[in-house]
Amino acid sequence: MKLGFFTMPLHPPGRDYTQTLKEDREAVLLADRLGYCEAFIGEHVTDVCESIPSCLTFIASVARDTQQIKLGSGTVNLPNGHPAQIAADVAMVDHMLEGRFLFGIGPGGLRSDQEAFGNLELDRNAMFLESINHILALWAGDAPYNLKGQFWNISTEKTLIREAGQGVMVKPYQKPHPPIVVSVVVPHSKGVQAAAARGWTPITANFLQPVWAATHWPMYVKGCEQGGYQADTADWRVCQRIFVAEDDATARRYARERDGAYGFYYWNLLTKRRSRGQADIYKHDLQMPDTAVTVEYLLDRLVLCGGVNSVVDQILAFRETIGDFGTLLYAGHDWADTRLARRSMELMAEKVMPAVNAAIGNTGRIASTG
Repeated sequence: MKLGFFTMPLHPPGRDYTQTLKEDREAVLLADRLGYCEAFIGEHVTDVCESIPSCLTFIASVARDTQQIKLGSGTVNLPNGHPAQIAADVAMVDHMLEGRFLFGIGPGGLRSDQEAFGNLELDRNAMFLESINHILALWAGDAPYNLKGQFWNISTEKTLIREAGQGVMVKPYQKPHPPIVVSVVVPHSKGVQAAAARGWTPITANFLQPVWAATHWPMYVKGCEQGGYQADTADWRVCQRIFVAEDDATARRYARERDGAYGFYYWNLLTKRRSRGQADIYKHDLQMPDTAVTVEYLLDRLVLCGGVNSVVDQILAFRETIGDFGTLLYAGHDWADTRLARRSMELMAEKVMPAVNAAIGNTGRIASTG
């Protein structure tokens, strides 16, 4: 099992924005130094807590200061931008990273972003599909372009001056394009099935109960069968909220406090989900009342925390529930205590993952598509 990193990020309002950007950047640089294999960065425009408005800009800022880690958009929210602009920006970042880029895409889940960009009432799934199809066509085709759609038309037929470069778009560094990754939130996701049929790989979101996270693998297998691909658990990324300390008491105090970094994270997400009547996503049993879904409930069931041995046991138990997967994405949080937050990432890389891999060995599960 590989170790990666994922951050939205999510900081308490009122924190100095310059400082949180520095911390978010340092978390990625630390992950690179510690040998994390990849890091995904989220983006949201109209939210001072989820405060990176452009994951591609952020990734470009760390491209030259990282050595081995792959950097992924987590995700570029396609309905909120123009496909031609996204295609050009991604191609440029892919060249800056010389093959270390992962293209994470999604329809966008922040309702205030949807309102600001004018697609709150539109079919954003249809916009998402049209956008990625346009992007792939721009990368695969040659100028002059003439793409027609319901939401965007893209052409350079009238203005092409090929010898001067006008009307011609740059192609990505990776051929035919960077690997495409999708985040999966809902149980039994039809989206992951459709993505797998196109050769894309999934990230299971960190705020799903394990019983629902387990439903993503069978849907991924179905999609791979439809597309003629072999489903390999090495391609399945699963994100988890984890905090490791030198001892169990310190870890529980830091990660289970309602007013701490992890408590704020779940309070924030729960508040947003409740505002649109979608608390069910956090329940381990859909029959439980909404009032039972509290911050304390989420901290108790969804945060793996403790000393090294305890966290190893919790990860192995989680894996027993959902099945084998290829990459565990350690979810980044606000550095409420910089020393403890950094130490958790260090312990995760230096102590926890070697012990987890020693316990599971090199066994894996490959599903036949025949």
